[in-house]
Order: sequence, then structure tokens, then C-alpha cells
Amino acid sequence: MKTEDDRGHPFRASRQDAATASHIPDTPQTRAQAYRLAYTDLDFLMREELRPVRFQLELLKPQMMMDEAGIESTVVMFGGARIPSPDERERARTKTLADLSVFYDEARNFARVMTERSLAGGGGEFVICTGGGPGVMEAGNLGAQEAGGQSIGLNIVLPHEQAPNEYVTPDLSFNFHYFAIRKMHFLMRAAAITVFPGGFGTLDELFETLTLIQTGRMRPVPVLLFGREFWERIIDWQALADAGTISDSDLGLFHFVESADEAVAIIDHWTPKPRREPPPEAR
Repeated sequence: MKTEDDRGHPFRASRQDAATASHIPDTPQTRAQAYRLAYTDLDFLMREELRPVRFQLELLKPQMMMDEAGIESTVVMFGGARIPSPDERERARTKTLADLSVFYDEARNFARVMTERSLAGGGGEFVICTGGGPGVMEAGNLGAQEAGGQSIGLNIVLPHEQAPNEYVTPDLSFNFHYFAIRKMHFLMRAAAITVFPGGFGTLDELFETLTLIQTGRMRPVPVLLFGREFWERIIDWQALADAGTISDSDLGLFHFVESADEAVAIIDHWTPKPRREPPPEAR
């Protein structure tokens, strides 16, 4: 973070004026909202007309902080918040959720291995990035912590109370209001994307990723779906191709894996491919 002495210009700092303005005489004029500095006036910043500015701020703040932390690339881990750890499987709401607890350990092991590799290279590449919540997300952040590395948590404000899991690196624990900006931060630095069994949120994140790659709007990266049985039960992938709503080649945009070792092997042998051009009918 730059100090006031290395800002590259001689003008008085905004922080200085904010401090000065907080100690002005108390008069009807200075108490009025109109007199507040715009950048310290929360009532003004929350106005409907300021939404474009809030979008920009929410994009910029994590970007700057990750740059300052030396984050070059990430390994994104999507997955269900309701998947329990094996120790908690007996408390799962359904037998399926209890059975899916095996993927908590796979997520934890995967994050640990990838973080060890990240640290061996200096710590700025392949940094684990999750949604910061419980379940698979917690497992990812836990695995990174066990390896002695940092990890990112991209939380979002929800109607029910939620806090980041305790394993997210505090200085990389972000909170969002806009789903769209949060999604951008998931993918902006992604070198690989893993998707564990989950619900609506996980499906949303998976299909947005596949759509961006399919349409050539995003460079192809490994997209690894943990648990073939789960994914083939809830989505008939081949039926989409048979119907012609996707191309047969689109089935190659992702890979099924069952274990952390399989996922790591695919990432290790991944050959970068050129950005896909959209099909003629989509141009």
C-alpha cells in the first residue's frame, strides 16, 4: 500500500482532509448532509444512482488487495455448503449428503497438495480460492492452511447470518454484495477449476464457467468435476449433445475425477489450448 510520501503527486491526501473535516465546528451548515465529503458520506454512496460506483469499488478492492498479496493465479474450488466432514456425516440431513462426505476429505487433500506445490514455487501461483463458507469450501481452506499456505475466501452477504469459515487467510477474506462481481473474481485469475457436488449455487458457477469457455469468452482451463456418479445422475450431458443444444466437442470442456490424485494429475499434464472461437451461428 502506498503511503502519502510516495503517491507521485504533491496534493494534500484525501485521508488528511477526511480527518480535518471530522473536527470542524458544529453548526447547522456542517451538520447538513450536503456538507459531507462525498467519499466519506455513506448515505450518498448507498444511493440508487451510485450503483455503478459500488460495482467498480467491489471489483477494485479485492483486485488491489490480491495484487498486493502477490496472488498471480488461483485454483478455484466450487462445491456444496451442506456436505459434511466425515466426522459429522451422522448429522447429515440425508443419506446422500452423508455419503458425499467423502468429497470433503478429497477437497481437503486436493487443496493441501496444490498449496504445497504453490509454496514450492514461491506461493503466488495456484492459490486455493473458495466461496469462504462451510462444507467443501471449508475443506479447501482447511487443506491450504494445513499445508502452511494462504487461501482466498469470497463470501457474499446473504439474508441469513453467515461468516467466513475459520481457515480462510484473514487478509484474503472478502465480502461481496454483488453476485456478478464475486463471480468475476472467481474466474479472473483461475488456472484450474474444481467442482464438487453441490446445489443451485454450485450449478450456477459450473455452467457460467462452461458457457464462458464454450463461447470463447474465457481461455480454456481444466474444469474438473468430482464424483461422476453424482454429476451423471443430476445432468444428462449426452442428452444435451444428442439434442444438438451443445456440440459433441463441448463434452470435452470438463473431466470427471474421483480423487485428489486424479485431479492433480490432470492439472499437471494440462496443455494450454487456444481460446475457442464461438461457432458461426453464435457470432
